[in-house]
Amino acid sequence: MVNSKYELIIREIKKGINSGEYDVNTKIPSENQLAEKFGVSRQTVRKALAQLIDDGYLYAVHGSGTFVAERRVKRGHSKNIAVVSTYMTDYIFPRVIQGINQVLDENGYSIILKTTNNSRKGEAWCMEELLSKNIDGMIIEPSQSAISCQHQVLYDQMDAMGIPYVFIQGCYESMMDRPHVMLDDVEGGRLITEHLLKLGHKRIAGIFKADDSQGILRHKGYVKALAAAGIAYDPDLVIWYHTKDRNIKPMEGLTRILESGISCHAVVCYNDEIAADVIKGLTAIGRNVPHDISVTGFDNSLLSHSKGITTIAHPQEELGKRAAETLIGLIDGSITRGEAHVLLEPELVERKSCF
Repeated sequence: MVNSKYELIIREIKKGINSGEYDVNTKIPSENQLAEKFGVSRQTVRKALAQLIDDGYLYAVHGSGTFVAERRVKRGHSKNIAVVSTYMTDYIFPRVIQGINQVLDENGYSIILKTTNNSRKGEAWCMEELLSKNIDGMIIEPSQSAISCQHQVLYDQMDAMGIPYVFIQGCYESMMDRPHVMLDDVEGGRLITEHLLKLGHKRIAGIFKADDSQGILRHKGYVKALAAAGIAYDPDLVIWYHTKDRNIKPMEGLTRILESGISCHAVVCYNDEIAADVIKGLTAIGRNVPHDISVTGFDNSLLSHSKGITTIAHPQEELGKRAAETLIGLIDGSITRGEAHVLLEPELVERKSCF
């Protein structure tokens, strides 16, 4: 959140540097030009430039102006690790953080925590701010990871600065070669769909998130299970939704399927939150779960326990621990980037939402 013209100048210049608009050793606009652009005094501009120089983004040449610095050297061992998450809710993230914190604490590290609200712009802002601090590494849950990353230059900049990082829970397709620790979402989607098939369900709807890589991968597992059972994939039974319409689109799409007369015996949901909303929505329209229609979730959250949802166990603390261990290995050199690809196996948890 920008609170002043001073902060706005800092953010805009950082954005220009991180996006490649201003190359290393190139001159940025003059104080007069910046004062005119932002509608502020030269004193305010000087204050912002001084801060950027202190943060290592710029350097001044007397009589010539201000230039972009080459920020390639990691500035020391701060024992600070930045953790960037999409949300700070009571869904699954607190237990992931618990796992991260346990390993970091045992190794003498502290956490700097940031959230993006699953916004790519928010992720870029968090990273820009963190790159101005003295950190030893970063654990990042990418935002809308199924969509092309528009700020890869920031990750390239961390590489150049020697700051290791680990993606957790998801990864951008263009950066799958970078260190990551994830659950095998394809296998999870396959397992949960196979479970419904073994119960005798043939017409299985799927609700998947389109803008996160987990949704794409869980859908892939759903397709694999149907193919293995010799059941043709029916796109009319699949509902895709985005982060912004998660409270409306899933149940709206399922209602459309049911009202159209399309046969539907069960529903594979992207996660437990969606499954709980679907169960509530089905009950509201007079459908009994599981006798009329079976519903599954994903993540084995506290919500799945309270609602009795059949789901896939998400190794939340283990995921956090493995991410922290991987990052520490990258920092101390005991793990190479090529070795830092961890995929955890999912497990089915049966409860009363299926019949």
